[in-house]
Amino acid sequence: MGIYGALSSAVSGLRAQAHSLENISGNIANSQTIGYKRMETSFIDLIPEAPLKSQVPGAVLAQSRATNNLQGDIQTNSNETYIALNTGGFFIVEPKVGSSDRDSVFSGSNYYTRRGDFEIDKDGLLVNGAGYYLKGLPIDPATGNVSGSVPEVIRLSNAFLPANATKVIDYKANIPQVPKTANYNVNIYNSELLDTARYVNGSTTAAVAGNAVLAGGAAALAPTGPLSDGTSMTINVKGLPVTFDFHDGGTYSGSNVGIDLSGGKTLDAVLAEMQAGLRNQGGGAAASATVALSGSGELEITLGDDYHARFSVSGTAGTALGLDDPATSSEPSLATIASISKNQEDDFIAQSIEGGAITTYAESGAPVHVVLRWAKIGSAASGGQDTWALFYNSDSAAVGGSPAWTNTGQTYTFGSNMQLLPPGVPSVDLDNLTVNGVLIGDVELRHEVNGVSQFSDVNGKASVSRLAQNGYGAGEFLSVAINDAGRVVASYSNGERIEMAQVVTAQFNGVNSLKRLDGGVYEATSESGEPILDLAGFGILGGALEASNTDISDEFTKLIITQQAYSAATRIVSTADEMMKEALNMVR
Repeated sequence: MGIYGALSSAVSGLRAQAHSLENISGNIANSQTIGYKRMETSFIDLIPEAPLKSQVPGAVLAQSRATNNLQGDIQTNSNETYIALNTGGFFIVEPKVGSSDRDSVFSGSNYYTRRGDFEIDKDGLLVNGAGYYLKGLPIDPATGNVSGSVPEVIRLSNAFLPANATKVIDYKANIPQVPKTANYNVNIYNSELLDTARYVNGSTTAAVAGNAVLAGGAAALAPTGPLSDGTSMTINVKGLPVTFDFHDGGTYSGSNVGIDLSGGKTLDAVLAEMQAGLRNQGGGAAASATVALSGSGELEITLGDDYHARFSVSGTAGTALGLDDPATSSEPSLATIASISKNQEDDFIAQSIEGGAITTYAESGAPVHVVLRWAKIGSAASGGQDTWALFYNSDSAAVGGSPAWTNTGQTYTFGSNMQLLPPGVPSVDLDNLTVNGVLIGDVELRHEVNGVSQFSDVNGKASVSRLAQNGYGAGEFLSVAINDAGRVVASYSNGERIEMAQVVTAQFNGVNSLKRLDGGVYEATSESGEPILDLAGFGILGGALEASNTDISDEFTKLIITQQAYSAATRIVSTADEMMKEALNMVR
């Protein structure tokens, strides 16, 4: 090939370096373009066919090489709709081609970009600085889940947000094993408990019904009946025995409670002495115990105001009365309190502890303040089980005997591990919840598994770890932001933040084989492969932009090298020209 081959190689070199210069100049020009990916130049040598010992380097071919897989610097930005990608993916966008009946018309084609400077236009669409509109998937506001799988242009609405009635109250708390209510006194038996009997049917005094009772005996009691000299009776209350020794005259020298039957003592007097002795020596559970005759003339023993303990009776005196040995009292039962009237409110508050308060919303959007209080109604230390009731303030303006506090209707019973007895209380249904005359509706009080516990608390107060609800009042549209999960979130004047759409991104196996178009967008090709969609918004950064991956200093270095290579190629052309002239002059 000789001189002509040298000329051809030199020209190809000039052409290749000019192509490289074009890429360098474009990279420098776009060094401040958001999401721009620089173009590199690859040089390929072209070797002419020749025998091995006659081969020459040949010409050169310049090709462009994309750097779509190289990320630019991520820069934070105060605009909440700006987003960047910390992965190798792309935002899916679509160009607008016109409008019809004032509605935007789109091309129907997907394009891909790293340019994330999206802002809201007049139609509520998110468009970037190059005029491409962001695509994603709508979110169902009722469930918060993505709807569909085919990305569409994200449309935002600035309409007034309608009110949403509260349907669920999430409530988790630890209530103390010993509630330190206003009435609590460590030295007073059961002072931490709600005296349930006094609130039944508006009563202010304890009723005997429902208490642990022992009644029976085949032999009717009479002044000269079975209680005779040398007999005894033991009443055992919660493991604390009180023994009565009956004697006929003389001085009693025993260690129990001696009762003298002599001197014409009446039966009522004997029973009164037994009652006094039981109250004095039977502990707190027997502090208000009664020992008397039933209407049929049988022996009847109760624990009075105590509704938690059981007791047993044994001894020869009881056997003489026809009682089993031992005879066991009935199972105590607690009175059920449906509500607390206004005139009982002060006593109730003094015997209960705060459980937290939350603002809920009615169907109309009216805010309703729900106040909760816990009351312990049963105690394992008293012989029963640790049992609680939860009340809410249903009518703060109630008067007299009108209900002011309402029981949720659920009993919370705890075992020795301070957890609710199986199956627990995952939730409580509050049907037609009404507070201060405002109907909220059916509300689920959700505790979930082990959401309510009863561990010891030094302050004796309830510790609320979660108290939230899903309702809200109506609100005016304020702004939109895109969070780090790729969720498009609208903010309203009522403080609500509603997720409206999910940004979808795309990955490509052959990412550097995408076709570059104007505006920093790319089009899929057969070499790039089909897009792999990510519906979860992985790698999205809100309030950020990706800068160009162009390095100015690197480009200037390449520019110097390119200039020198170009100059060298021109020298080859000049030299080849001189040689051609010399060859032509040979024929003269």
